[in-house]
Amino acid sequence: MNKHLRLVLATAICVAAPVVAADELKTVVDNSAVINQSAIESQKKVDRLADEIQSKLQQFKSVNKEADGLKIYNAQMSRQIENQLLEMTRLSESMDQVTVIERQITPLMLRMISGLEEFVSLDVPFLPDERADRLKQLNEMMDRADVAVSEKFRRVLEAYQVEVDYGRTIESYAGNAEVNGKQQEVNYLRIGRVALVFQSRDKQNMGIWDQKDKQWKPLDSDYRSQISKGLRMAQKQLAPDMIIVPIAAAQSK
Repeated sequence: MNKHLRLVLATAICVAAPVVAADELKTVVDNSAVINQSAIESQKKVDRLADEIQSKLQQFKSVNKEADGLKIYNAQMSRQIENQLLEMTRLSESMDQVTVIERQITPLMLRMISGLEEFVSLDVPFLPDERADRLKQLNEMMDRADVAVSEKFRRVLEAYQVEVDYGRTIESYAGNAEVNGKQQEVNYLRIGRVALVFQSRDKQNMGIWDQKDKQWKPLDSDYRSQISKGLRMAQKQLAPDMIIVPIAAAQSK
């Protein structure tokens, strides 16, 4: 009986042992899976932190680079500001000088206009209305407050330039002249300031200005063709060519 009981117990132990080992193995496997999953999660966190650190490092480098650029830019701006301050100082000084110059240039322009008036009155009397009107406009302009000093000076110089150009150009224009005691329509021919002549519309009467005697003098009919040629040249109807007109001899001093 005892022998049979021991055999039954031994058999029960042998059957129970594999069951216990399988449970423990499952527990170990389950624990390993949990550990592995935890390790995976930890690795993911490590990877994420590594990415964040790398990103922060790149941002740090970028900010440092930008900061270096800003330092260079600020230094450049500082130099520019210093130069602008110096330029403002120079401009302020220049403005003070401009005020002084304006006070001095106005009397100069008035003297220039007066001198131009005297010159025109003593000059060969061509285009009298046009030149007188130009001088009148200059005098009226000088009294205007809405015209800048620079513009006034420009127009005075322009008037001088026009007078200078008269001395090196040839020109024809229509007008009236006293011929045989009567006013007639004539064509004037100006050759620089060397000669000023006129020819009546019928080409029968001609005259030349005598600058010494300040009067018109008649011209011989020998000059009719030359004056007609000169008029056509001045009107761009003929190519420039030589013409013969009487001129006053130079006076010795």
